[in-house]
Amino acid sequence: MTQAPSKTKASAKTKASAKTKAPAKTKAPAKTKAKASEPASAKAAPVEPRQAEATPITAEPPRPAPPMAETAKPAVASEGSDGRITGLDPEELARNLGRLVEESGHVMASYLKPREQGQAATEMSEELADMIKTLGHLAEYWMADPQRTVEAQSRLVTGYMDLWASSLKRLAGEPAEPAVRPDPRDQRFKDPEWTSNQFFDFLKQAYLITSGWAEALVKDAKDIDERTRQKADFYMRQIAAAASPSNFVLTNPEVLRETLASNGENLVRGMKMLAEDIEAGGGSLKIRQSDASRFEVGKNLAVTPGKVIFQNELMQLIQYTPVTETVLKTPIMIVPPWINKYYVLDLNPEKSFIRWCVENGLTVFVISWVNPDAHLARKGFDDYVTEGPLTALDVIGEVTGQDGVHAIGYCVGGTLLSVTLAHMAHLRDARIKSATLFTTQVDFTHAGDLKIFVDEDQVLAIERKMAEQGYLSGNKMAMAFNLLRSNDLIWPYVVNNYLKGKAPFPFDLLYWNSDSTRMPAANHSFYLRNCYLNNTLTKGRMALFGHVLNLKDVTVPVFNLATREDHIAPARSAFLGSRYFGGKVDFVLAGSGHIAGVVNPPAKQKYQFWTGPRPAGTYDTWLKNAKEHPGSWWPYWLEWIKKQGSATVPARIPGSAKYPPIEDAPGAYVKMKD
Repeated sequence: MTQAPSKTKASAKTKASAKTKAPAKTKAPAKTKAKASEPASAKAAPVEPRQAEATPITAEPPRPAPPMAETAKPAVASEGSDGRITGLDPEELARNLGRLVEESGHVMASYLKPREQGQAATEMSEELADMIKTLGHLAEYWMADPQRTVEAQSRLVTGYMDLWASSLKRLAGEPAEPAVRPDPRDQRFKDPEWTSNQFFDFLKQAYLITSGWAEALVKDAKDIDERTRQKADFYMRQIAAAASPSNFVLTNPEVLRETLASNGENLVRGMKMLAEDIEAGGGSLKIRQSDASRFEVGKNLAVTPGKVIFQNELMQLIQYTPVTETVLKTPIMIVPPWINKYYVLDLNPEKSFIRWCVENGLTVFVISWVNPDAHLARKGFDDYVTEGPLTALDVIGEVTGQDGVHAIGYCVGGTLLSVTLAHMAHLRDARIKSATLFTTQVDFTHAGDLKIFVDEDQVLAIERKMAEQGYLSGNKMAMAFNLLRSNDLIWPYVVNNYLKGKAPFPFDLLYWNSDSTRMPAANHSFYLRNCYLNNTLTKGRMALFGHVLNLKDVTVPVFNLATREDHIAPARSAFLGSRYFGGKVDFVLAGSGHIAGVVNPPAKQKYQFWTGPRPAGTYDTWLKNAKEHPGSWWPYWLEWIKKQGSATVPARIPGSAKYPPIEDAPGAYVKMKD
């Protein structure tokens, strides 16, 4: 792991030079003395991901820039009285440029070696082909009518003319309103020189005008289908995010200052990290979002005490050690997603939902899915039902002596739990007494941004890749999730890691986010086709185990939790799913997004949640009539669980004679790397 840089040592030659008292400033075009007046109102906002929900969402506003590791600040380069830059050592800069060329060779080797060995594809990716095709449809619309073309061009030219007029006023020393300003929440342009330095201010505004114009081309296109519009909007946002001047050395004042101050040492470190990240991704870039050396599952992540009491090819079953003398009679069974690892619910003692449940007198069992390889390629969705929740129910029943559980499903784990409930209802199996769904979709009509990646052509392409390997690489899925929030999860790290040469800050949630898992070919193909592509579960067309599944047969109480800013399982989508169950559904809306809205311990006193009437009618109507409560929804859910049955029994030690403990939690499966 690359260390954060220490202060750059000045050469003997530099030390001999006169020291400047002024703080270091980039030798970009000289700042004008005139100050731009503060803009009165925003005319354009930065690109934001939409809140549709599918991450696979409704739109979430840009988050604060991710935490980055602090490094010792080097002496800053500045301009001396003779016009030369002091603090800059030409010899050291030349040496570092040579090292930069050397490290760039390592980057190319990391990229080419897996392709030469046949471990990575060399052809143009299907995603790029789809982007070209989609944006081609958009271009056809605007070019088909000459008047339409002129109108589009006029809008862009008008924006540039406004910028030119504003810039000329500033050059003349007159106060001038900017032609456009970034959204106050946009972290890319927070450095003061984006405003104070006219060159960088011009670049910033030109970029905002152009990207806003490009987004408007998508929004204002009339004669394209909604599916094409959604994809065009996504691809246009990706291009706009990538083209930001903040992503390049010479057009980012902060990076340029650091480059001059360190004589290019930052770029050498960044190139070294780039080579390491491409190598770690097997020939594809796997951006490090956290300092992985600071975390270890079982050491400072997933540390709630417990035992693995059962395992099969697909999962390990963990039972957690009680800390209360008595526990609720009916145990809890958690079915997490297999797309990610379960310990998002057990990140650390302060954030752990699992630990909180144990401390509040619940017997908790968690399924920890295996990280599958090629030999599990044929494991399908039905296998995940039978070898996951159904097998876990058998073990839990024997260990506790109880004939039922309160089941929790998170994200796709909730979809699996819903399918399991429908199958059990068909068999008249009543061992699940209640179901809690965290950010779960059973109907995919309003699935979020992940739906952009799912159409017949793209599913066929994914299936071809999976046929070669037997699984979908976790890196592929992780990159899809990151693209949905590229201005939060990709480009800040490109700038911090590869341009500034700084190691990212250790952040447990981002470590978990990058700890991806593979998906068996058969299971993932079934999920994409039956859920995202064809939405068969709520249409009464999903057939498993020789019969069609019907959620109306599910009559157990359901606690359906959505999060307001979720871009993966949008609140609107989760709300719609409530109407398909046959029993009573309590719909609860939490503040924040897909993860933070769920993992919100009461002690933090953050966010809020809403409760309301039966989830009928529209989502907007329900929200209008809902009651807002401050803080975490966890205590509210605990009371709901106790309403299903409040009887208690003496605390249960993990395991039994038939199922003795195999190993300590968190077990071996969760530690398997992609």
